[in-house]
Amino acid sequence: MTRSKILLALSVGIVLLATPAWADFKTERRLALEPGGTFTLSADVGGITLTGDSSSGAVVTITSRRDDFEELFDLQFEETAGRATVTVKRRGGWLKGFWNSDWNDNTHFVVHVPSQTTVSLNTSGGSIDASRLTGRLGMRTSGGSLRVESVAGDVDGRTSGGSIRMRDVRGNVTTSTSGGSIDIVDVRGSLRATTSGGGIDIETVSGELYASTSGGGVDIRGAGGRVEAHSSGGPVTVWFAPGNNRGGELTTSGGGVRTEIDPSVALTIDASSSGGSVSSDVPVTVQGRIDRNSLRGDLNGGGAVLRLRSSGGGVRISRTAAR
Repeated sequence: MTRSKILLALSVGIVLLATPAWADFKTERRLALEPGGTFTLSADVGGITLTGDSSSGAVVTITSRRDDFEELFDLQFEETAGRATVTVKRRGGWLKGFWNSDWNDNTHFVVHVPSQTTVSLNTSGGSIDASRLTGRLGMRTSGGSLRVESVAGDVDGRTSGGSIRMRDVRGNVTTSTSGGSIDIVDVRGSLRATTSGGGIDIETVSGELYASTSGGGVDIRGAGGRVEAHSSGGPVTVWFAPGNNRGGELTTSGGGVRTEIDPSVALTIDASSSGGSVSSDVPVTVQGRIDRNSLRGDLNGGGAVLRLRSSGGGVRISRTAAR
Protein backbone atom coordinates (compact mmCIF):
# COMPACT_ATOMS: atom_id res chain seq x y z
CA MET A 1 0.00 0.00 0.00
CA THR A 2 1.36 3.41 -0.90
CA ARG A 3 1.94 6.10 1.69
CA SER A 4 -0.92 8.24 0.33
CA LYS A 5 -3.36 5.32 0.55
CA ILE A 6 -2.27 4.61 4.13
CA LEU A 7 -2.89 8.24 5.10
CA LEU A 8 -6.31 8.17 3.41
CA ALA A 9 -7.27 4.97 5.25
CA LEU A 10 -6.18 6.46 8.57
CA SER A 11 -8.18 9.65 7.89
CA VAL A 12 -11.34 7.68 7.07
CA GLY A 13 -10.87 5.61 10.25
CA ILE A 14 -10.55 8.72 12.41
CA VAL A 15 -13.71 10.23 10.87
CA LEU A 16 -15.66 7.03 11.48
CA LEU A 17 -14.52 6.89 15.11
CA ALA A 18 -15.47 10.56 15.64
CA THR A 19 -18.93 10.16 14.08
CA PRO A 20 -21.69 8.93 16.41
CA ALA A 21 -23.39 5.67 15.49
CA TRP A 22 -26.82 6.77 14.24
CA ALA A 23 -29.74 4.41 14.75
CA ASP A 24 -33.48 4.90 15.12
CA PHE A 25 -34.99 5.28 18.60
CA LYS A 26 -38.75 5.28 19.00
CA THR A 27 -41.06 5.10 21.97
CA GLU A 28 -44.79 5.68 22.31
CA ARG A 29 -46.83 6.32 25.44
CA ARG A 30 -50.56 6.63 25.96
CA LEU A 31 -51.71 8.83 28.84
CA ALA A 32 -55.18 9.23 30.32
CA LEU A 33 -56.61 12.64 29.43
CA GLU A 34 -60.27 13.54 29.06
CA PRO A 35 -61.57 16.53 27.04
CA GLY A 36 -61.25 19.74 29.05
CA GLY A 37 -57.99 18.68 30.68
CA THR A 38 -54.44 20.04 30.46
CA PHE A 39 -51.46 18.66 28.57
CA THR A 40 -47.89 19.84 29.28
CA LEU A 41 -44.72 18.92 27.42
CA SER A 42 -41.35 20.30 28.58
CA ALA A 43 -38.24 19.09 26.75
CA ASP A 44 -34.57 20.00 26.61
CA VAL A 45 -34.39 18.85 23.01
CA GLY A 46 -36.40 18.37 19.83
CA GLY A 47 -39.23 19.73 17.76
CA ILE A 48 -42.91 19.25 18.57
CA THR A 49 -45.97 18.53 16.41
CA LEU A 50 -49.25 18.53 18.33
CA THR A 51 -52.72 17.89 16.91
CA GLY A 52 -56.08 17.92 18.63
CA ASP A 53 -57.89 14.98 17.08
CA SER A 54 -58.62 12.30 19.67
CA SER A 55 -61.84 11.68 21.57
CA SER A 56 -59.93 11.00 24.80
CA GLY A 57 -56.40 10.24 25.91
CA ALA A 58 -53.03 11.65 24.86
CA VAL A 59 -50.63 9.76 22.63
CA VAL A 60 -46.96 10.82 22.66
CA THR A 61 -44.47 9.42 20.15
CA ILE A 62 -40.77 10.29 20.50
CA THR A 63 -38.32 9.54 17.71
CA SER A 64 -34.58 10.14 17.49
CA ARG A 65 -31.70 9.01 15.33
CA ARG A 66 -29.67 8.07 18.42
CA ASP A 67 -29.94 4.54 19.81
CA ASP A 68 -28.64 5.82 23.17
CA PHE A 69 -31.38 8.43 23.59
CA GLU A 70 -32.64 6.98 26.89
CA GLU A 71 -29.09 7.03 28.24
CA LEU A 72 -28.77 10.72 27.40
CA PHE A 73 -32.19 11.91 28.60
CA ASP A 74 -34.52 11.27 31.52
CA LEU A 75 -38.09 10.66 30.32
CA GLN A 76 -40.99 11.20 32.71
CA PHE A 77 -44.67 10.54 31.94
CA GLU A 78 -47.24 11.56 34.54
CA GLU A 79 -51.01 11.19 34.76
CA THR A 80 -53.15 12.97 37.33
CA ALA A 81 -56.80 13.98 37.42
CA GLY A 82 -57.41 16.17 34.39
CA ARG A 83 -53.72 16.50 33.53
CA ALA A 84 -51.05 14.68 31.50
CA THR A 85 -47.41 15.77 31.72
CA VAL A 86 -44.32 14.75 29.75
CA THR A 87 -40.84 15.90 30.83
CA VAL A 88 -37.59 15.21 28.98
CA LYS A 89 -34.44 16.42 30.73
CA ARG A 90 -30.87 16.13 29.48
CA ARG A 91 -28.49 14.24 31.73
CA GLY A 92 -25.26 16.10 32.37
CA GLY A 93 -26.76 19.59 32.03
CA TRP A 94 -26.21 22.26 29.41
CA LEU A 95 -22.49 21.54 28.88
CA LYS A 96 -23.21 18.09 27.52
CA GLY A 97 -25.87 19.58 25.28
CA PHE A 98 -23.34 22.11 23.94
CA TRP A 99 -21.11 19.31 22.64
CA ASN A 100 -24.07 17.40 21.19
CA SER A 101 -26.13 20.10 19.48
CA ASP A 102 -27.09 17.70 16.67
CA TRP A 103 -29.72 16.19 19.01
CA ASN A 104 -32.04 19.06 18.21
CA ASP A 105 -32.13 18.22 14.50
CA ASN A 106 -32.88 14.54 15.03
CA THR A 107 -35.41 14.36 17.85
CA HIS A 108 -39.12 14.92 17.39
CA PHE A 109 -42.28 14.64 19.47
CA VAL A 110 -45.61 13.84 17.81
CA VAL A 111 -48.55 14.37 20.15
CA HIS A 112 -52.28 13.70 19.76
CA VAL A 113 -54.70 15.05 22.38
CA PRO A 114 -58.44 15.73 22.63
CA SER A 115 -59.27 18.93 20.76
CA GLN A 116 -60.76 20.43 23.93
CA THR A 117 -57.45 20.60 25.80
CA THR A 118 -55.40 23.38 27.38
CA VAL A 119 -51.86 22.89 26.03
CA SER A 120 -48.42 24.06 27.19
CA LEU A 121 -45.38 23.22 25.03
CA ASN A 122 -41.80 24.15 25.90
CA THR A 123 -38.63 23.04 24.12
CA SER A 124 -35.04 24.22 24.13
CA GLY A 125 -34.21 22.82 20.75
CA GLY A 126 -36.71 22.83 17.89
CA SER A 127 -39.79 24.12 16.10
CA ILE A 128 -43.35 23.81 17.40
CA ASP A 129 -46.39 23.04 15.23
CA ALA A 130 -49.85 22.99 16.87
CA SER A 131 -53.31 22.69 15.32
CA ARG A 132 -56.99 21.84 15.81
CA LEU A 133 -57.48 22.86 19.44
CA THR A 134 -60.36 24.52 21.28
CA GLY A 135 -58.43 25.35 24.44
CA ARG A 136 -55.67 27.77 25.38
CA LEU A 137 -52.27 27.21 23.79
CA GLY A 138 -48.88 28.25 25.18
CA MET A 139 -45.62 27.69 23.27
CA ARG A 140 -41.97 28.44 24.06
CA THR A 141 -38.87 27.49 22.10
CA SER A 142 -35.28 28.69 22.10
CA GLY A 143 -34.39 27.21 18.76
CA GLY A 144 -37.05 27.09 16.06
CA SER A 145 -40.14 28.41 14.36
CA LEU A 146 -43.77 28.45 15.55
CA ARG A 147 -46.75 27.34 13.46
CA VAL A 148 -50.38 27.48 14.60
CA GLU A 149 -53.54 26.59 12.73
CA SER A 150 -57.22 26.25 13.68
CA VAL A 151 -57.14 27.08 17.40
CA ALA A 152 -60.33 28.24 19.12
CA GLY A 153 -58.69 29.71 22.19
CA ASP A 154 -56.08 32.21 23.31
CA VAL A 155 -52.54 31.69 22.00
CA ASP A 156 -49.26 32.77 23.61
CA GLY A 157 -46.24 31.85 21.48
CA ARG A 158 -42.61 32.95 21.87
CA THR A 159 -39.39 31.93 20.14
CA SER A 160 -35.81 33.15 20.23
CA GLY A 161 -34.78 31.60 16.96
CA GLY A 162 -37.30 31.44 14.13
CA SER A 163 -40.30 32.68 12.24
CA ILE A 164 -43.96 32.67 13.34
CA ARG A 165 -46.90 31.53 11.19
CA MET A 166 -50.49 31.48 12.45
CA ARG A 167 -53.83 30.81 10.71
CA ASP A 168 -57.42 30.78 11.96
CA VAL A 169 -57.26 31.64 15.67
CA ARG A 170 -60.53 32.26 17.52
CA GLY A 171 -59.04 34.01 20.51
CA ASN A 172 -56.50 36.58 21.61
CA VAL A 173 -52.91 36.18 20.41
CA THR A 174 -49.62 37.29 21.97
CA THR A 175 -46.49 36.29 20.06
CA SER A 176 -42.87 37.36 19.71
CA THR A 177 -39.59 36.32 18.09
CA SER A 178 -36.04 37.59 18.26
CA GLY A 179 -34.97 36.02 15.00
CA GLY A 180 -37.56 35.89 12.22
CA SER A 181 -40.60 37.18 10.40
CA ILE A 182 -44.24 37.04 11.50
CA ASP A 183 -47.11 36.01 9.20
CA ILE A 184 -50.62 35.88 10.70
CA VAL A 185 -54.01 35.44 9.03
CA ASP A 186 -57.51 35.57 10.57
CA VAL A 187 -57.51 36.29 14.30
CA ARG A 188 -60.94 36.71 15.94
CA GLY A 189 -59.63 38.61 18.92
CA SER A 190 -56.79 40.95 19.81
CA LEU A 191 -53.25 40.51 18.53
CA ARG A 192 -49.86 41.58 19.86
CA ALA A 193 -46.91 40.64 17.59
CA THR A 194 -43.28 41.74 17.98
CA THR A 195 -40.03 40.79 16.27
CA SER A 196 -36.45 42.04 16.30
CA GLY A 197 -35.41 40.31 13.11
CA GLY A 198 -37.94 40.41 10.28
CA GLY A 199 -41.04 41.81 8.66
CA ILE A 200 -44.62 41.50 9.88
CA ASP A 201 -47.50 40.52 7.58
CA ILE A 202 -51.01 40.41 9.08
CA GLU A 203 -54.40 39.87 7.48
CA THR A 204 -57.83 40.15 9.14
CA VAL A 205 -57.78 40.83 12.88
CA SER A 206 -61.09 41.70 14.52
CA GLY A 207 -59.78 43.19 17.76
CA GLU A 208 -57.08 45.61 18.84
CA LEU A 209 -53.74 45.10 17.12
CA TYR A 210 -50.18 45.90 18.15
CA ALA A 211 -47.30 45.12 15.77
CA SER A 212 -43.66 46.15 16.17
CA THR A 213 -40.45 45.24 14.36
CA SER A 214 -36.86 46.44 14.39
CA GLY A 215 -35.85 44.57 11.26
CA GLY A 216 -38.43 44.97 8.49
CA GLY A 217 -41.69 46.47 7.36
CA VAL A 218 -45.23 46.08 8.68
CA ASP A 219 -48.12 45.22 6.35
CA ILE A 220 -51.62 44.95 7.85
CA ARG A 221 -54.83 44.30 5.91
CA GLY A 222 -58.34 44.12 7.30
CA ALA A 223 -57.78 45.71 10.72
CA GLY A 224 -61.04 45.63 12.65
CA GLY A 225 -59.94 47.53 15.76
CA ARG A 226 -57.47 50.08 17.00
CA VAL A 227 -54.00 49.63 15.49
CA GLU A 228 -50.52 50.41 16.77
CA ALA A 229 -47.85 49.57 14.19
CA HIS A 230 -44.19 50.51 14.53
CA SER A 231 -41.09 49.79 12.47
CA SER A 232 -37.45 50.82 12.68
CA GLY A 233 -36.47 49.08 9.47
CA GLY A 234 -39.13 49.46 6.80
CA PRO A 235 -42.44 50.94 5.66
CA VAL A 236 -45.74 50.65 7.53
CA THR A 237 -48.94 49.93 5.61
CA VAL A 238 -52.33 49.54 7.30
CA TRP A 239 -55.68 48.98 5.59
CA PHE A 240 -58.54 49.49 8.06
CA ALA A 241 -61.69 47.41 7.60
CA PRO A 242 -64.83 49.28 6.49
CA GLY A 243 -66.54 50.94 9.46
CA ASN A 244 -63.43 50.91 11.66
CA ASN A 245 -63.32 54.23 13.54
CA ARG A 246 -61.01 53.16 16.38
CA GLY A 247 -57.91 55.08 15.21
CA GLY A 248 -54.38 54.21 16.31
CA GLU A 249 -50.73 55.09 15.87
CA LEU A 250 -48.55 54.19 12.86
CA THR A 251 -44.86 55.10 12.97
CA THR A 252 -41.66 54.26 11.13
CA SER A 253 -38.09 55.51 10.92
CA GLY A 254 -37.22 53.24 8.00
CA GLY A 255 -39.74 54.07 5.28
CA GLY A 256 -43.06 55.68 4.51
CA VAL A 257 -46.49 55.27 6.09
CA ARG A 258 -49.54 54.38 4.04
CA THR A 259 -53.05 53.85 5.34
CA GLU A 260 -56.48 53.22 3.86
CA ILE A 261 -59.52 54.27 5.88
CA ASP A 262 -63.28 54.27 5.41
CA PRO A 263 -64.16 57.88 4.38
CA SER A 264 -67.58 57.60 6.09
CA VAL A 265 -66.21 57.14 9.63
CA ALA A 266 -65.41 59.88 12.15
CA LEU A 267 -61.70 60.26 12.95
CA THR A 268 -59.23 62.93 13.99
CA ILE A 269 -56.14 62.81 11.77
CA ASP A 270 -52.69 63.83 13.05
CA ALA A 271 -50.05 63.12 10.37
CA SER A 272 -46.53 64.40 9.88
CA SER A 273 -43.29 63.41 8.16
CA SER A 274 -39.72 64.59 8.40
CA GLY A 275 -38.70 62.50 5.40
CA GLY A 276 -41.34 63.38 2.82
CA SER A 277 -44.72 64.94 2.17
CA VAL A 278 -48.16 64.15 3.61
CA SER A 279 -51.07 63.59 1.23
CA SER A 280 -54.71 62.57 1.60
CA ASP A 281 -57.61 61.84 -0.72
CA VAL A 282 -60.20 61.73 2.10
CA PRO A 283 -62.06 64.96 2.98
CA VAL A 284 -60.27 66.11 6.14
CA THR A 285 -61.29 69.45 7.62
CA VAL A 286 -57.89 70.99 8.29
CA GLN A 287 -57.09 72.60 11.64
CA GLY A 288 -54.46 75.36 11.67
CA ARG A 289 -52.06 76.17 8.85
CA ILE A 290 -51.57 73.97 5.81
CA ASP A 291 -48.14 72.35 5.54
CA ARG A 292 -46.96 69.83 2.93
CA ASN A 293 -45.16 67.88 5.69
CA SER A 294 -48.11 67.64 8.06
CA LEU A 295 -51.87 67.29 8.19
CA ARG A 296 -54.08 67.85 11.23
CA GLY A 297 -57.83 67.87 11.03
CA ASP A 298 -61.13 66.05 11.39
CA LEU A 299 -62.89 63.54 9.23
CA ASN A 300 -66.70 63.74 9.56
CA GLY A 301 -66.49 65.92 12.65
CA GLY A 302 -63.64 64.08 14.35
CA GLY A 303 -63.38 61.15 16.72
CA ALA A 304 -60.66 58.79 17.85
CA VAL A 305 -57.16 59.95 16.90
CA LEU A 306 -55.25 58.32 14.06
CA ARG A 307 -51.63 59.43 14.48
CA LEU A 308 -49.19 58.89 11.58
CA ARG A 309 -45.45 59.56 11.82
CA SER A 310 -42.58 58.93 9.41
CA SER A 311 -38.93 59.99 9.44
CA GLY A 312 -37.93 57.83 6.48
CA GLY A 313 -40.51 58.64 3.82
CA GLY A 314 -43.85 60.25 3.09
CA VAL A 315 -47.32 59.68 4.56
CA ARG A 316 -50.24 58.72 2.34
CA ILE A 317 -53.91 58.53 3.44
CA SER A 318 -56.33 56.88 1.02
CA ARG A 319 -59.93 55.72 0.85
CA THR A 320 -60.57 52.06 1.62
CA ALA A 321 -60.80 50.27 -1.70
CA ALA A 322 -63.25 47.44 -2.42
CA ARG A 323 -61.54 44.05 -2.17
